[in-house]
Amino acid sequence: MTAEQELTHDILDSIAEGLFTVDKDFKINYFNRAAEEITGMKRAEVLGKFCKHIFKSNLCFIQCPIAQVLESGTNIYDLDSKIRDQAGRLIPVKMNVAILRNSDGEPIGGVISFRDVSDLAILQEKHTRKFQFHGIVGHSKSMHEIFELIEEISDSDASVLIQGESGTGKEMIANAIQATSQRKDRPFVKVNCSVFSPQLLASELFGHVKGAFTGAIRDRKGRFELADGGTIFLDEVGEMPLQMQLQLLRVLQEGTFERVGESKTHTVDVRVIAATNKNLVESIKKGEFREDLFYRLNVIPVSVPPLRDRPEDVPYLVKHFLKKFSLIYGKKINDIEDPALELLVEYTWPGNIRELENALEYAFVRTRDSSTIALNKLPLSVRGGVSSVRAQYASCLESDECSLILKLLEKHKWNKTRVAQELGISRSTLWRKMKHLNLPQ
Repeated sequence: MTAEQELTHDILDSIAEGLFTVDKDFKINYFNRAAEEITGMKRAEVLGKFCKHIFKSNLCFIQCPIAQVLESGTNIYDLDSKIRDQAGRLIPVKMNVAILRNSDGEPIGGVISFRDVSDLAILQEKHTRKFQFHGIVGHSKSMHEIFELIEEISDSDASVLIQGESGTGKEMIANAIQATSQRKDRPFVKVNCSVFSPQLLASELFGHVKGAFTGAIRDRKGRFELADGGTIFLDEVGEMPLQMQLQLLRVLQEGTFERVGESKTHTVDVRVIAATNKNLVESIKKGEFREDLFYRLNVIPVSVPPLRDRPEDVPYLVKHFLKKFSLIYGKKINDIEDPALELLVEYTWPGNIRELENALEYAFVRTRDSSTIALNKLPLSVRGGVSSVRAQYASCLESDECSLILKLLEKHKWNKTRVAQELGISRSTLWRKMKHLNLPQ
C-alpha cells in the first residue's frame, strides 16, 4: 500500500460515519473503523464477501441501492434502511450510496456511507407515543385530559358513558378503555343499538329460546352472556327503545336478565361502556331516555370534543392517515403542501375525524407521480367549505368589524395568527372577537 493510500485509509477511519466499498460483483473491498463499531464486525471478517450476506437488509434482496446506483448513474442520499449487526439485531440507518470510479472516470463499484439513527428512532417512537394513545391520535389539551382519565380509571369496573358528535372516534375511546382495564384479557363484545328493531335488539342483547318468535329455531345466547366476565360496548345507546332501557337498567343494577321467551333468570358480570352522539339530557326532557338509566351509565362521563374545537390535532391526524393509506395503497405519499394543510386546519369538519379521513383518502387516491398532496387534490366540499363561510354568515357582514375580519380570514386562508398580525392584535383577542361575532373558531 502506498503512502497516499495509507493516508486515505487513515482519513476514512477517522470519520464518524460507517463506510464501505464494493466492487462490480458487490463484494466488500473496504470497511472503515466506524463501520466496525456500528456493526460489531471486524474488517477481516467481511472483506471479499458479498455485502448482502453481511448486512442482510430487506433492501439487499428486493431493491439493492448499489445496483440502482450502478444502473441509473444517479447517487442516492439519506435512504432509510436497516442493517443487521453481528448479533443479528436490526439497526436503523441513514444511507448514502454513490458510484465508485477509477482515475479514468470509469465505474468500478460503489461506495456506501451510513450512520446509526437508533437514538433518533427511539425519539420518534417516544414522540409518536406522546401523541398517540392506543391508536387515538391527539395533541390537544382536551385529548390529553381524556388519555389521563382513561389511565386513572384503569383499575375500575364502573360504567362509562362516552358522548360526542358522530365521527369523533367514540369507539376508539371505548377500545382504549378496554385495553387499559383489568378486563383487557377477557371478552369485549360490541353492539350498535341503532341497527336492530326492538325485538331483535332484545334477542341480540339477552338471547332467546327456541320458538320465542318466528325464526327462533334454536336457543341462542345474547351478547351479555357472551361478554360475561368481560366488557360490553353499547354504541348509539341513545337510540335504544324505552322498554329495552328498563331491561338494561336491571342488568346494571342487579346483574340479571331473562332471554326472550324464557322466565329463567341468568346472572352475568359485565362492565358496560356506552356511547352516543345524542344529548341525553335533552332526550330525558323529551321522555325518550330514562333518567335513572342515564345516571347508571354516566358514572364515568367522557366527553369527546369535535374536531373543529381542536384544530391543533389536525396535522397529527393527517400524518397518521397518510401512513395508513401508504400501507393500504402501496404507494409512498408522506407529505402535504402547506396551503393544503392550512386549509385542513381551518376547515370546520362537520363530519369530524371520519370526514377528514375520507377527504385525505380522496386526495391520496388522486395524487400520482408525487409524494406530496397538493391543495387542488382535496375534495371540493372541503376547499369550498372555508370560502363559503361568508355566505353562511351574511347577517354578520352588517358589522364593519365582522366584514374586515372575514375578508382577512379569507385572504390568509383562515390562518388566525396571520390575521391577528395584520390587525395588530393578539391571537387571543382575535379569538374573542370571532366568538362575539359568532364566527367559527
